[in-house]
Amino acid sequence: MPIFDTHAHYDADRFDSDRDALLSAMPGVGVGLVLDPGCDLPSSRAAAELAERYPHVYAAVGIHPEDCDGFQDGDLTELRQLLERPKVVAIGEIGLDYYWEDNPPRAFQQTVFRKQLALAAELDLPVIIHSRDAAQETYDLLEKYRPRGVVHCYSGSAEMAQEILKLGMYIGFTGVVTFKNAKKLVKTVEMIPLSSIVLETDCPYMAPEPHRGTRNDSRNIPYVIAKIAE
Repeated sequence: MPIFDTHAHYDADRFDSDRDALLSAMPGVGVGLVLDPGCDLPSSRAAAELAERYPHVYAAVGIHPEDCDGFQDGDLTELRQLLERPKVVAIGEIGLDYYWEDNPPRAFQQTVFRKQLALAAELDLPVIIHSRDAAQETYDLLEKYRPRGVVHCYSGSAEMAQEILKLGMYIGFTGVVTFKNAKKLVKTVEMIPLSSIVLETDCPYMAPEPHRGTRNDSRNIPYVIAKIAE
């Protein structure tokens, strides 16, 4: 069965030297589908263009919480236009990130997140959620808007994962689950039914063991699969 990498940033600069060769080779190495989410308007445009260029690549478009400084309502207009393309299939990567002190103000992140959740509800599209050090606030907004979609690169508690599953959402796991210090995450995986798990790389980030620290790509998903199976 072909692998579906549900979250991969092939629009990132780190793939500039070999992007075409890498993406063209994916079906031949068992990766049948890739979803590339945007993080701002330029990366959303780039993701949409990659989806048009490669039959096995699809795109999502959205404004990431770390990149929402300067967001204006006019940005939603461009997102709408990108979402009219047939291979742009979701809104993401969107959410909340309270980890870095220099991130945009939390209240503003929440405003941008709400507007994109409302857009997803209006257009009946799934979402790709980023949540870091903002588990409760993220959950509260998901509970309010009730979107379809996935909480990607999950890092929260097993208890919160159970609440997210009750909303009908999926949980995405990356190579982080293979790290030696990921004991809490492993316990979360053990509690989640396989039918609610999606696989992702978040490449070029989050390379799994034994390649931790290197540039990641979709060929590394079997390491994530093996750990979850274990």
